Amino acid sequence: MNANEIKAYSNGKKNGVKVFVAGSYEALSKKAASIVAGAISKQPEFVLGLATGTSPLGLYSELANLNHEGRVDFAGVTTYNLDEYYPIDPANDQSYRYFMNKNLFNNVNIDMDKTHVLYGQAPDWKEECAKYDAEIEALGGIDLQVLGIGNNGHIGFNEPGNDFIWETHRVELTESTIEANSRLFNSADEVPRAALSMGIGNIMCAKQVVLVANGPKKAEAIKAALEGQITPWCQASILQLHPDVTFILDEDAASALEEYKAI
Repeated sequence: MNANEIKAYSNGKKNGVKVFVAGSYEALSKKAASIVAGAISKQPEFVLGLATGTSPLGLYSELANLNHEGRVDFAGVTTYNLDEYYPIDPANDQSYRYFMNKNLFNNVNIDMDKTHVLYGQAPDWKEECAKYDAEIEALGGIDLQVLGIGNNGHIGFNEPGNDFIWETHRVELTESTIEANSRLFNSADEVPRAALSMGIGNIMCAKQVVLVANGPKKAEAIKAALEGQITPWCQASILQLHPDVTFILDEDAASALEEYKAI
């Protein structure tokens, strides 16, 4: 596959899952941006769910480029991010509020008052989570949710466990997640041990979901999400039940898939 190529794959099941494999991270990012921008352009007032992490960085850069070219307008967009470390100061350069401001919000014509990230210093995290859910519900839910995926199959900070938790909640981060995220801190000791995260409810109630993943470390999580049993031990596996979800992967992230064949 050449660097600019995008191939569509299917496992033959009649579900809402679409899979695209890109020849490069740049092609992956452009494909994801075209889907997100296209959805925004069809609806003047749009509720966009966003993810942090390295996988969506290219997507956000492409969206900023499209905005500067006048091909997508963020003036009517309201955003809700999946998660935030807890506790953390929003001004901390490792907070997800800081990440979003730097990588997207400061680079497009969005109203900052319409951008929402869970408050990492909320004195009452239960109240903060309940308020977040109520705001999203009042807007009619999320129109399109952007996702990444953790090496252990988490989406948002919904970690592997015995249950799918529906509502926004506090999560104790697993050691594997702390280790994976430590690359962004001076050491693993600086990584917060907890986070606030949207639950599975807001994700599954989103009208459309776009998941981006790249690199060989994501291959087993992608295989479990797409070809494994639906289980809370791989939280992303529940996406098999979503009526409109698109996985956009590079060749490394797609390398463990066996059931999906090129269309």
